[in-house]
Amino acid sequence: MKKDDYKKFHDHIPQEVRDHAKAAHKEMHESIKSLFPPEFIEHRKNARKEMLLAAQAFISNAIDHLENSDVKKA
Repeated sequence: MKKDDYKKFHDHIPQEVRDHAKAAHKEMHESIKSLFPPEFIEHRKNARKEMLLAAQAFISNAIDHLENSDVKKA
């Protein structure tokens, strides 16, 4: 969805609905969090961080490869 399309869609939803949806999301998050021990939540957080670091390293490596291959061809 393009940003302009999102804005058009967003403007048609009353603020009260958006507020309730945000509160529902927060409550769902809290209820799911309460099902698991704190150690699991911490492990999940660390796993997500590692996945993001892996993606960051992959992108950085791809950029380095692109820059190095451009230099060799020039």
